[in-house]
Amino acid sequence: MMNRRQFVATGVAAATLPAAANAFALDPKFAPQTVQISTRYQTGQLLILPKAHFLYFITAPGEARRYGVGVGKAGLEFTGTATIDVKKKWPTWRPTNEMIEREPRTYAKFKDNDYVQPGGPGNPLGARALYLFQNGRDTYFRIHGTTAPRSIGRSVSNGCIRMINDHVIDLYERVPVGTVVTVL
Repeated sequence: MMNRRQFVATGVAAATLPAAANAFALDPKFAPQTVQISTRYQTGQLLILPKAHFLYFITAPGEARRYGVGVGKAGLEFTGTATIDVKKKWPTWRPTNEMIEREPRTYAKFKDNDYVQPGGPGNPLGARALYLFQNGRDTYFRIHGTTAPRSIGRSVSNGCIRMINDHVIDLYERVPVGTVVTVL
């Protein structure tokens, strides 16, 4: 039988465990790596395969840097071709009106006001954001960092392409404004 002292000591020890117990370990297949890819894709292009949860940055004919990503849940996915027309470090964020309507409890602090969440470590867009445009118009879809690294390899977002913050920083430095993005 456990006495009070042992109970308190166990509680204190357990309170220090959550950080270690909840530590996130990315599946190695989602870590950035150089891979072979079809030569039909142009060097400098981004290719996203949502069903596989991978983003490819074509670095040379037949070669790409591959990153693991989280993507939109069913019915919220972006498909097609766009260009990166804007890039931002530590972007601000506000959910779309559709997101607020779909999940009013989640986005309650944004309802009936103009509040925009400042950039920073707690912002859902993470450290960097690449804004996707079609024909000069914002699609409201982004390739961005995340505060939810466990979402990498899953289809859980409101449509955007999520990346580990260190990975989106790496990609951000590699791709210029005007980069073509194809989502299959």
